[in-house]
Amino acid sequence: MDSNESRARALLGDLSAGCSAVAWETADGGHLWGRNFDFNRIAADSKVTFVPRGQVFYACGTELEGNLEPSTRCTAAYAAVGIGSLVLRSTPALYEGLNEKGLMGGQLYYRTFAHFAPEARPGTLPLEPPFLVTWCLATCASVEEVARALEERVSLVAIPMLGTVPPIHWMFSDRTGESIVVESDRDGLHIYRNTVGVMTNSPGYPWHRTNLLNYPQLRSLDYGELAWGGERLEPCFSGSGAAGLPGDWSSPSRFVRLAFLREHAVKGGDEAEGVSLLFRLLHSAAFPLGAVELTGPGEITPHDRGVVPYDYTVYSSVLCAESMRFYWLTYRNSRVRYVELSRLLKGDRPLQFALGEEPEFCDVTGEGVLHSNRAHHEKMQKLRCMKCLRMRAVP
Repeated sequence: MDSNESRARALLGDLSAGCSAVAWETADGGHLWGRNFDFNRIAADSKVTFVPRGQVFYACGTELEGNLEPSTRCTAAYAAVGIGSLVLRSTPALYEGLNEKGLMGGQLYYRTFAHFAPEARPGTLPLEPPFLVTWCLATCASVEEVARALEERVSLVAIPMLGTVPPIHWMFSDRTGESIVVESDRDGLHIYRNTVGVMTNSPGYPWHRTNLLNYPQLRSLDYGELAWGGERLEPCFSGSGAAGLPGDWSSPSRFVRLAFLREHAVKGGDEAEGVSLLFRLLHSAAFPLGAVELTGPGEITPHDRGVVPYDYTVYSSVLCAESMRFYWLTYRNSRVRYVELSRLLKGDRPLQFALGEEPEFCDVTGEGVLHSNRAHHEKMQKLRCMKCLRMRAVP
């Protein structure tokens, strides 16, 4: 196996990562979308990736495999940024991202249930499943356009990439606040509109939605005094309203947990607060390293990094439709970074930014001040935080 094929196979593993996703709206009308990327490794070429307007790409085939389909040549109408890879050369492969029109979304693992047609419907563009996120962000301005395109313009087809068709499904959201889930099953393509705003992995969305009926007792308010026989029991702890909320890391349990939290958790007054709170909510569904042991590591290549015998949340990302900011943090580095798409729009070539996986700590020992100087201290803290947000592009 040559180096380029090895790098592409590492990417193929990332395309099948199990994850959780949530759509979010702040009190001032901002629209966010966030996800956890859960896997036992990440490809070395996976980085925060900017794809410019005018970028040429292909809906089917790859330059690496020598099977490009010229009739599927596309040109990006909108710029986008997300986490993905450029290793295929002919098509940027984004796992999730947002574009300049505020469309946000990504792909998640859909084991056992994903099924794609062997060929495109007449008059439609054949599209390999791993390229759907890239194609939608490059050509669609809203979830309405995504839904219409999938119904009328494109067909998801079972064309293997390096011998494999990744089993995946998708979630998209935009500035209207609507979230849609896209799943291709044995009985055809399904587009679920106006969803509960949560997606995890298998089974399909209708099953997860129905499963919520098993948890009618969940609420944010504590239960009060209870009567057992002749005894009156006074509450002595908080949190009883969520008694029975699943706490494991299976896909059904994560869906219920995130749906409950999305319904009841404080959303935040503005973007900064909303992003911070959404990261905290995603953390509730994150895989702790060592808690989800694998029976086998999967196909490992020299271009995979951070390989461990456990699934864990490699990174979490939060996207804002209005500011066009892509925020992220990694398992070992909880400092939140962001790239602002609006500042990249003049670029005409793809750019990549390192994930920053090494731990970072901020020593504030020398910043202690007397109580009388508190106002000055708070001002200096804000200035220092603004400096921490600066980014450097990876060549």
